[in-house]
Amino acid sequence: MREPEHFALVFDRHSDEIHRYVARRLGPEMAEDVVAETFLTAFSKRSRYDLDRPDARPWLYGIATNAVREHRRAEVRRNRMLARTRTPGTVESFDERSAARVTAERLQPRLAAILARLSAADRDLLLLIAWADLSYEEAAQALGVPVGTVRSRLHRIRKKVRRAFGGTDPMTTHEESPA
Repeated sequence: MREPEHFALVFDRHSDEIHRYVARRLGPEMAEDVVAETFLTAFSKRSRYDLDRPDARPWLYGIATNAVREHRRAEVRRNRMLARTRTPGTVESFDERSAARVTAERLQPRLAAILARLSAADRDLLLLIAWADLSYEEAAQALGVPVGTVRSRLHRIRKKVRRAFGGTDPMTTHEESPA
């Protein structure tokens, strides 16, 4: 707190991870600016950091999520565009690509549309869990909500996603589906 130059250690430790998260949320073209905003905010609010928390990661994700909210309009426009985008019709052999990659490419437009329809709070939570790989406890800390709220919101979000896919798991192939 009293030696601001030590904040560089926090930046060095977490900046790449925060950058990857923001880039996935807003695209690489906006990530640099948002990450800079995130660490500028963290630096200016470092006196408010709870020193009883041993890891600054959830705190930084919370700041980054708030910065992303400020850029929400661009994110929603990007997701709507992805929802309208069709992947090219070229299909490579199974030997050349994994089944998960093919499935992800096939589902990308639908998933983007579903993300665009989620509330900002639900989208933030889902992406903190899915993309930032935060635990429920870390996501709760990042968003400033109780862990029980995280669990109930995720349950509700999963139901919405399953419903959007017609009640099925979009990651199973027709061959894997029970007869």
